[in-house]
Amino acid sequence: MNPSRPVVWGSLLAILLLVALLVWNQRPPVEAPVREPLVVYCAAGLRPAVEAAVDDYRRERGVAVQIQYGGSGTLLSNLRVARSGDLFLPGDSSFIDAGRSNGLLAEVIPLARMRAVVAVARGNPKGLRGVRDLLRDGVRVSLGNPDSVAVGAVARSALLRSGDWPALAGRALVFKPTVNDVANDVKLGAVDAGIVWDTTLAQYPELEAVPVPELATAISEVSAAVLEVSRQPTEALRLARHLGARDRGLRRFREAGFEVVAGDVWALRPSVVLYSGSVNRQAAEPTLREFEAREGVEITRVYNGCGILTAQIRSGQRPDAYFACDVSFMETVQPGFQPAVSLARTPLVLAVRKGNPHGVAGLADLARSPLKVGLCHEDQSALGALSVGLLRARGVWDSVKGHLAVQAPTGDLLINQLRSGALDVALVYAANAAAVADSVEVVPLSGPGTMAIQPYAVGRASDHAQLMTRLLRALESPRSRERFQASGFQLEGGAP
Repeated sequence: MNPSRPVVWGSLLAILLLVALLVWNQRPPVEAPVREPLVVYCAAGLRPAVEAAVDDYRRERGVAVQIQYGGSGTLLSNLRVARSGDLFLPGDSSFIDAGRSNGLLAEVIPLARMRAVVAVARGNPKGLRGVRDLLRDGVRVSLGNPDSVAVGAVARSALLRSGDWPALAGRALVFKPTVNDVANDVKLGAVDAGIVWDTTLAQYPELEAVPVPELATAISEVSAAVLEVSRQPTEALRLARHLGARDRGLRRFREAGFEVVAGDVWALRPSVVLYSGSVNRQAAEPTLREFEAREGVEITRVYNGCGILTAQIRSGQRPDAYFACDVSFMETVQPGFQPAVSLARTPLVLAVRKGNPHGVAGLADLARSPLKVGLCHEDQSALGALSVGLLRARGVWDSVKGHLAVQAPTGDLLINQLRSGALDVALVYAANAAAVADSVEVVPLSGPGTMAIQPYAVGRASDHAQLMTRLLRALESPRSRERFQASGFQLEGGAP
């Protein structure tokens, strides 16, 4: 027997183990299985669409889902007490607002719209033509309880505006706990008319709608909201995304007669691309990582100077969202994006090494010899364009440009060269210098042109526009705003 054979086999075994480990480490992380059924609280009027869509999800994902139906207000009251479950699908956004004000709801995914109509027996035997006809002697009316049923709440809001609600509420024969109960009253002849959803009528061939101008504004916004108390938020979000996907759940809503929103394309684990100015990186990264983990998605980040990013966009690249360094660079590509929202702002400053050894006091000092000055390139970054524009406006550009040692694509690169001694002073964002306060200090600047505003916009061509809008909400959250402040940004809000 060859005495070297055990050594050879041992070496081969070690190599095979190493290869196996490398292959294993390259596999995507295995998600934890769904531990228990997802619990959904759903308005009774949504049942046909939701039942079909959830059945699709059960078959596709093999996940157990339990649905509890009822009036939206009743379900919300139950949630306040029980504080358990995963999703809430009320019949109107007013119940979403109420749930948020009570700290019950997290992410909200829009689904569809419904309209309140007056339902009568087919043929309209009472000849009803408007709300005032419902007040005639001998006309019996059934309404949804406006405090617990979405159709009742929406109808009340519209008829209060028209001035008809007090009289109609006073003449109503009965207030019902769900919209289906109202429709059944009309179907069985217990009443002559009732206010229901247009989508409810599709389930009752015995009934028809009477066009009522007073209810023209009685439109409901239907959404799926993840509960704050969900113990499986990623799977709950996945079900909500499935319900709101234009090639999955929204097809079921459309079949049931709903007017659906422009939903995302379904993907079990969506992969999206975010372009961002490099100045936003430090503040945004923790929120991006949290968002990826909670939503079960993958975000490819492309950080660079905004001049480079916008050039790529104009050449045909289509990121799912763009988080710019300044509104001036968002404006150059705005047609390809939805309206932008400003998230933060950061001033331009002069960065110098700790102690300010060269006594730099303002922009005019950048023309002094033999200072080594660093700026960003005006064609490659928003910071460069703002810097050159500021120097031109102050009348010192011609004097300063002869002292430039470096023109870099990002402020972070200037800071690194400043710390290494390659530069004496750099014109950067305050946010660039905030992370290196131990070795760099700043000379503040004031006046016009010294503030950059950072806007975020979702790509019009994105297949995951709803997802990227939720990312915007995450970046607007109190926790994210604290991170931006800690990174040297000032808070901003609203459209730029």
